[in-house]
Amino acid sequence: MGTDREDERSESSKKRAGAKRHASREASLRSASDRASGERSDPRGSDDERRFPRVPDSDDDDDAVIVPDAGAGASRSREGTDHAREGAIATDGGASDGDSCSPDTCTCGEKTRETTTDQPVATDGAGVANVDEMGELGDLEFTEPAENASQDVYDDAPDTRVGIPEGVDLDTPEYSIRSQMNDIETPDEKTWFMELDEAVIDAGRCIQCGTCVAACPSDSIGVGDDGLPELVKMCTGCSLCWDFCPRGGLRYERQWKITGGEDNVKGAGDPITEFSAKVDDDWTDGAQDGGVVTGVLATLLEEGEIDGALVATESEDEPWKAESFLATTTEELIANAGTVYNQTLALGNLDLEQWEHKLPDKDWADLSLAIVGTPCEIEGIRALQDFEWDYQAQNEGIRAVDYTIALMCTKNFNYYSLMGEQLEEKRDISPDEIGKMDVLHGKMMVYGHDGEMILEEDIENFHDAALKGCDECADFTGFCSDITVGSVGSSDEYSSVIIRTEQGMKAWELTEPKLDYHDLEDKSAVGKLQGWDKKKAFESLERPFDPDAPRFIDYTDHAENYGTALNPHDQGH
Repeated sequence: MGTDREDERSESSKKRAGAKRHASREASLRSASDRASGERSDPRGSDDERRFPRVPDSDDDDDAVIVPDAGAGASRSREGTDHAREGAIATDGGASDGDSCSPDTCTCGEKTRETTTDQPVATDGAGVANVDEMGELGDLEFTEPAENASQDVYDDAPDTRVGIPEGVDLDTPEYSIRSQMNDIETPDEKTWFMELDEAVIDAGRCIQCGTCVAACPSDSIGVGDDGLPELVKMCTGCSLCWDFCPRGGLRYERQWKITGGEDNVKGAGDPITEFSAKVDDDWTDGAQDGGVVTGVLATLLEEGEIDGALVATESEDEPWKAESFLATTTEELIANAGTVYNQTLALGNLDLEQWEHKLPDKDWADLSLAIVGTPCEIEGIRALQDFEWDYQAQNEGIRAVDYTIALMCTKNFNYYSLMGEQLEEKRDISPDEIGKMDVLHGKMMVYGHDGEMILEEDIENFHDAALKGCDECADFTGFCSDITVGSVGSSDEYSSVIIRTEQGMKAWELTEPKLDYHDLEDKSAVGKLQGWDKKKAFESLERPFDPDAPRFIDYTDHAENYGTALNPHDQGH
């Protein structure tokens, strides 16, 4: 293969002599073949038409390699050329006076010598560790996999190049190139998950709404074992997780006005109407207050308005731990009636593939869902729906949400802090003993399975178990929802219902025949608690509260207000 063509031409006179002898012998063989088949006809045409394997015409006079007629049956010969394979068998004792190959001799190099002890087995540039020179497979050696650490199977430096041919000098970049790349300045317009992690999650301000998971257009954000968002693959720096986070880049008070109008920022907002209501049915014994949320959702299902409702259910493994659940039947809704006082990252569970086994056989673009959540979760879904961006795995689920129901909320809790530390460890109340929980009139109320109250205590005593980010929320009544439901403002066994949108009014009118209702009993109670919630938020917020400012807050502005690292990746985050 490495023979220089100029060297070949320098030997051309010698090769021509051999070539002429081959040509003469070939002509004789061809003549004999023609005579033997003289009376046989070839439907494919003449001899010339049948010669398909041939060497293209050449401008030079190098005729050393002779290719016989395909039909003649003669073998090729490379005798006397440097093209013959090294190691070719010559069983005639090495003679090469022009004879072509025969069953006993090979002069063309096509048949190679049998493997001998002095003929090494060809391998790749790095060699084969467990194969000897005879090609025999030896014992395999396995490296035990590392646990909780990156696997390190070599003793040399990580920048060592392997399989370099002998004598080749490669310019290998130093391992420090990674450090140099990390020093590249980040474009100003990009905000990474790292910033969200630094400013919200690591800072203990995450409210576990799941908006960042839903917003990510590359599905790079998942949920960790601690129930908090985490990066599961490379971040693209699109900024959406930051922009839509109600404790990050989303100015939630601006979203109130975008969703509900200019007047949707004062008091409890700008509702259409308000009621105290309850469902008069036996199943309401397990419901929270009047069972209105379950009643509305069941009616929407029965009327074909929705195909399912994303609600909270109790974990099968951990009592009173909330998980997202898509209810698609009235029975499932009733079984999951009631309130669980910890978040489910609901918006991070809108990937319809997760619920495909429960959904009707229809195009996902035609699905209709309802979602029940805290005010911050409803703010998040409203903001996401305002834009036509593709949210990848969560996109169809986000677009399918046609009804939103917000639960009145002053704060939510970390499951392990509330159920484990506060109730079980400090107050000796096991989660298995609890039949119902409620936060009402500034009190934490815990009931047994028999309905008897186990605990009634000032809610402030549970402050350490509350999510820190809830302190910054001024949205007690769910300004962005279609319907708000809670217990404040109504007597026992009734729910307070605030209808905010035409969609909410439609759901109410469908459910109205099944309800026992009247005008909201105590509007002032709702207004007072909403006012108290805003006051607490204004004390905790470290940024200006401004419903007329832009919807999205730049990370640089947040960093200035909260003292957060401006470029956390430069500080070894």
